[in-house]
Amino acid sequence: MMEKDIKDIVKKHYGEIADSSTGCCSCSCGNDSSTQIAKSIGYSDSEISSVSEANLGLGCGNPTAMAVIKEGDIVLDLGSGAGFDCFLAARKTGKSGSVIGVDFSPKMIIKAEENLKKYDLKNIQFKLGDIEDLPIDDESIDIVISNCVINLAPDKEKVFKEISRVLKESGSGYISDIVLLEELSEEQKNNDELLSGCVAGALLKDDYLDIIKNSGLSVEILSEDRDISKRQYDGIALESLKIRVFK
Repeated sequence: MMEKDIKDIVKKHYGEIADSSTGCCSCSCGNDSSTQIAKSIGYSDSEISSVSEANLGLGCGNPTAMAVIKEGDIVLDLGSGAGFDCFLAARKTGKSGSVIGVDFSPKMIIKAEENLKKYDLKNIQFKLGDIEDLPIDDESIDIVISNCVINLAPDKEKVFKEISRVLKESGSGYISDIVLLEELSEEQKNNDELLSGCVAGALLKDDYLDIIKNSGLSVEILSEDRDISKRQYDGIALESLKIRVFK
Protein backbone atom coordinates (compact mmCIF):
# COMPACT_ATOMS: atom_id res chain seq x y z
CA MET A 1 0.00 0.00 0.00
CA MET A 2 1.32 3.47 -0.88
CA GLU A 3 2.33 5.83 1.93
CA LYS A 4 -0.24 8.44 0.86
CA ASP A 5 -3.00 5.82 0.84
CA ILE A 6 -2.07 4.72 4.36
CA LYS A 7 -2.16 8.28 5.68
CA ASP A 8 -5.46 9.01 3.94
CA ILE A 9 -7.08 5.91 5.49
CA VAL A 10 -5.78 6.74 8.97
CA LYS A 11 -6.73 10.42 8.73
CA LYS A 12 -10.26 9.57 7.60
CA HIS A 13 -10.73 7.04 10.39
CA TYR A 14 -9.56 9.32 13.19
CA GLY A 15 -11.49 12.24 11.76
CA GLU A 16 -14.62 10.11 12.09
CA ILE A 17 -13.70 9.28 15.69
CA ALA A 18 -13.28 12.99 16.44
CA ASP A 19 -16.72 13.66 14.97
CA SER A 20 -18.36 10.89 16.98
CA SER A 21 -16.29 11.48 20.16
CA THR A 22 -15.95 7.72 20.61
CA GLY A 23 -13.48 5.15 19.41
CA CYS A 24 -10.71 2.79 20.31
CA CYS A 25 -7.37 1.84 18.84
CA SER A 26 -8.27 -1.77 18.19
CA CYS A 27 -9.76 -3.93 15.54
CA SER A 28 -12.60 -5.06 17.80
CA CYS A 29 -13.76 -2.83 20.64
CA GLY A 30 -16.86 -4.85 21.34
CA ASN A 31 -19.11 -3.06 23.82
CA ASP A 32 -16.28 -1.62 25.95
CA SER A 33 -16.77 2.01 26.82
CA SER A 34 -14.00 4.57 26.54
CA THR A 35 -13.70 4.52 30.32
CA GLN A 36 -13.30 0.75 30.49
CA ILE A 37 -10.66 0.76 27.77
CA ALA A 38 -8.73 3.58 29.44
CA LYS A 39 -8.75 1.73 32.77
CA SER A 40 -7.59 -1.48 31.10
CA ILE A 41 -4.50 0.23 29.64
CA GLY A 42 -3.38 1.90 32.84
CA TYR A 43 -5.31 5.10 33.53
CA SER A 44 -6.68 5.70 37.02
CA ASP A 45 -10.27 6.62 37.79
CA SER A 46 -9.16 10.10 38.87
CA GLU A 47 -7.21 10.67 35.63
CA ILE A 48 -10.17 9.60 33.51
CA SER A 49 -12.78 11.60 35.40
CA SER A 50 -10.66 14.74 35.53
CA VAL A 51 -10.62 15.14 31.71
CA SER A 52 -13.35 12.74 30.65
CA GLU A 53 -14.32 14.64 27.48
CA ALA A 54 -10.80 14.11 26.11
CA ASN A 55 -10.81 10.35 26.69
CA LEU A 56 -11.86 8.66 23.44
CA GLY A 57 -10.83 5.17 24.53
CA LEU A 58 -7.73 5.31 22.34
CA GLY A 59 -4.29 3.98 23.15
CA CYS A 60 -2.44 0.93 24.43
CA GLY A 61 -0.87 2.34 27.60
CA ASN A 62 -0.49 5.40 29.80
CA PRO A 63 2.68 7.27 28.80
CA THR A 64 2.06 10.09 31.28
CA ALA A 65 2.31 7.55 34.09
CA MET A 66 5.56 6.12 32.70
CA ALA A 67 7.18 9.49 32.04
CA VAL A 68 9.19 11.34 34.65
CA ILE A 69 7.62 14.76 34.07
CA LYS A 70 8.87 17.55 36.31
CA GLU A 71 7.56 21.03 36.95
CA GLY A 72 8.92 23.35 34.25
CA ASP A 73 9.37 20.60 31.63
CA ILE A 74 8.38 21.09 27.99
CA VAL A 75 6.42 18.01 26.90
CA LEU A 76 5.57 16.96 23.34
CA ASP A 77 2.74 14.50 22.63
CA LEU A 78 2.93 12.74 19.26
CA GLY A 79 -0.55 12.00 17.95
CA SER A 80 -2.32 14.00 20.63
CA GLY A 81 -5.88 13.26 19.50
CA ALA A 82 -8.49 15.00 21.65
CA GLY A 83 -5.78 16.00 24.13
CA PHE A 84 -6.20 13.39 26.89
CA ASP A 85 -2.50 12.83 27.60
CA CYS A 86 -1.70 16.51 27.07
CA PHE A 87 -4.12 17.56 29.80
CA LEU A 88 -2.69 15.00 32.21
CA ALA A 89 0.89 16.02 31.40
CA ALA A 90 0.11 19.73 31.81
CA ARG A 91 -0.80 19.20 35.45
CA LYS A 92 2.67 17.78 36.05
CA THR A 93 4.61 20.51 34.23
CA GLY A 94 2.86 23.27 36.16
CA LYS A 95 2.52 26.83 34.93
CA SER A 96 6.29 27.10 34.46
CA GLY A 97 6.25 24.27 31.92
CA SER A 98 4.23 23.60 28.80
CA VAL A 99 2.78 20.86 26.64
CA ILE A 100 2.57 20.70 22.84
CA GLY A 101 0.24 18.26 21.14
CA VAL A 102 0.82 17.38 17.47
CA ASP A 103 -1.78 15.54 15.39
CA PHE A 104 -2.28 15.28 11.61
CA SER A 105 -6.08 15.07 11.77
CA PRO A 106 -7.60 18.57 11.48
CA LYS A 107 -10.77 17.30 13.15
CA MET A 108 -8.79 15.99 16.12
CA ILE A 109 -7.07 19.36 16.49
CA ILE A 110 -10.47 21.07 16.51
CA LYS A 111 -11.71 18.58 19.12
CA ALA A 112 -8.64 19.13 21.28
CA GLU A 113 -8.97 22.91 21.13
CA GLU A 114 -12.64 22.64 22.11
CA ASN A 115 -11.58 20.59 25.14
CA LEU A 116 -8.83 23.09 25.93
CA LYS A 117 -11.44 25.82 26.25
CA LYS A 118 -13.45 23.66 28.65
CA TYR A 119 -10.50 22.91 30.91
CA ASP A 120 -9.01 26.41 30.62
CA LEU A 121 -5.37 25.31 30.80
CA LYS A 122 -2.95 28.02 29.65
CA ASN A 123 0.17 25.90 29.23
CA ILE A 124 -0.99 23.72 26.30
CA GLN A 125 -0.99 24.30 22.57
CA PHE A 126 -2.08 22.00 19.76
CA LYS A 127 -0.38 21.95 16.36
CA LEU A 128 -1.49 20.36 13.10
CA GLY A 129 1.44 18.33 11.83
CA ASP A 130 2.88 15.00 10.74
CA ILE A 131 4.97 13.08 13.28
CA GLU A 132 7.33 12.15 10.44
CA ASP A 133 8.09 15.87 10.00
CA LEU A 134 7.41 17.61 13.30
CA PRO A 135 6.72 21.38 13.42
CA ILE A 136 9.06 21.60 16.44
CA ASP A 137 12.47 23.26 16.91
CA ASP A 138 15.65 21.23 17.36
CA GLU A 139 16.58 20.22 20.93
CA SER A 140 13.63 22.08 22.44
CA ILE A 141 11.76 19.26 24.22
CA ASP A 142 12.40 17.68 27.63
CA ILE A 143 9.88 14.82 27.38
CA VAL A 144 8.24 13.19 24.36
CA ILE A 145 5.19 11.00 24.93
CA SER A 146 3.22 8.93 22.43
CA ASN A 147 0.35 6.49 22.88
CA CYS A 148 -0.34 3.87 20.20
CA VAL A 149 0.43 6.22 17.31
CA ILE A 150 3.86 5.45 15.83
CA ASN A 151 2.57 2.11 14.52
CA LEU A 152 0.29 4.14 12.24
CA ALA A 153 3.17 6.01 10.59
CA PRO A 154 4.40 4.53 7.28
CA ASP A 155 8.02 5.57 7.97
CA LYS A 156 8.70 4.81 11.61
CA GLU A 157 12.43 5.47 11.33
CA LYS A 158 11.63 9.06 10.30
CA VAL A 159 9.50 9.41 13.42
CA PHE A 160 12.28 8.27 15.72
CA LYS A 161 14.80 10.48 13.96
CA GLU A 162 12.42 13.38 14.55
CA ILE A 163 12.18 12.42 18.23
CA SER A 164 15.97 12.45 18.41
CA ARG A 165 16.09 15.84 16.68
CA VAL A 166 13.63 17.61 18.97
CA LEU A 167 14.80 16.12 22.27
CA LYS A 168 17.26 18.01 24.42
CA GLU A 169 20.45 16.09 25.24
CA SER A 170 19.03 15.29 28.67
CA GLY A 171 15.55 14.50 27.37
CA SER A 172 13.65 11.22 27.11
CA GLY A 173 10.74 9.78 25.20
CA TYR A 174 8.10 7.52 26.78
CA ILE A 175 6.14 5.48 24.26
CA SER A 176 3.37 2.89 24.30
CA ASP A 177 2.93 1.18 20.96
CA ILE A 178 1.62 -1.97 19.32
CA VAL A 179 4.24 -4.39 17.99
CA LEU A 180 3.75 -7.77 16.36
CA LEU A 181 4.96 -11.08 17.78
CA GLU A 182 4.30 -12.94 14.52
CA GLU A 183 4.02 -11.89 10.89
CA LEU A 184 0.57 -10.95 9.65
CA SER A 185 -0.96 -12.54 6.58
CA GLU A 186 -1.05 -10.51 3.37
CA GLU A 187 -4.80 -10.19 3.79
CA GLN A 188 -4.33 -8.72 7.27
CA LYS A 189 -1.62 -6.34 6.07
CA ASN A 190 -3.99 -4.93 3.44
CA ASN A 191 -7.05 -4.66 5.69
CA ASP A 192 -8.07 -1.02 6.11
CA GLU A 193 -9.77 -1.69 9.45
CA LEU A 194 -6.67 -3.37 10.85
CA LEU A 195 -4.54 -0.53 9.49
CA SER A 196 -6.49 2.23 11.22
CA GLY A 197 -6.87 -0.09 14.23
CA CYS A 198 -3.11 -0.06 14.96
CA VAL A 199 -2.38 -3.58 13.67
CA ALA A 200 -1.68 -3.77 9.92
CA GLY A 201 0.98 -1.06 10.04
CA ALA A 202 2.73 -2.43 13.12
CA LEU A 203 6.20 -3.97 12.93
CA LEU A 204 7.62 -7.11 14.46
CA LYS A 205 8.98 -6.29 17.92
CA ASP A 206 12.66 -6.86 17.01
CA ASP A 207 12.35 -4.78 13.82
CA TYR A 208 10.74 -1.96 15.80
CA LEU A 209 13.59 -1.95 18.34
CA ASP A 210 16.20 -2.05 15.55
CA ILE A 211 14.64 1.01 13.88
CA ILE A 212 14.93 2.94 17.13
CA LYS A 213 18.61 2.06 17.45
CA ASN A 214 19.23 2.93 13.78
CA SER A 215 17.72 6.37 14.38
CA GLY A 216 20.45 7.21 16.89
CA LEU A 217 18.45 6.60 20.05
CA SER A 218 18.98 4.16 22.88
CA VAL A 219 15.99 2.19 24.13
CA GLU A 220 14.93 0.71 27.46
CA ILE A 221 11.96 -1.66 27.66
CA LEU A 222 9.81 -0.67 30.64
CA SER A 223 7.06 -3.30 30.32
CA GLU A 224 5.15 -5.45 27.85
CA ASP A 225 1.39 -6.10 27.85
CA ARG A 226 0.50 -9.26 25.93
CA ASP A 227 -2.93 -9.58 27.49
CA ILE A 228 -4.10 -6.62 25.39
CA SER A 229 -4.22 -9.03 22.45
CA LYS A 230 -7.16 -10.88 24.01
CA ARG A 231 -8.81 -7.76 25.46
CA GLN A 232 -8.85 -5.64 22.32
CA TYR A 233 -7.40 -7.44 19.30
CA ASP A 234 -9.21 -10.79 18.93
CA GLY A 235 -6.10 -12.75 19.90
CA ILE A 236 -3.79 -11.48 17.14
CA ALA A 237 -0.15 -12.17 18.06
CA LEU A 238 0.87 -8.73 19.28
CA GLU A 239 1.63 -6.78 22.42
CA SER A 240 1.68 -3.27 23.80
CA LEU A 241 5.34 -2.38 24.20
CA LYS A 242 6.18 0.36 26.72
CA ILE A 243 9.61 1.92 26.27
CA ARG A 244 11.87 4.82 27.16
CA VAL A 245 14.08 6.26 24.40
CA PHE A 246 17.00 8.63 24.93
CA LYS A 247 20.14 9.95 23.25
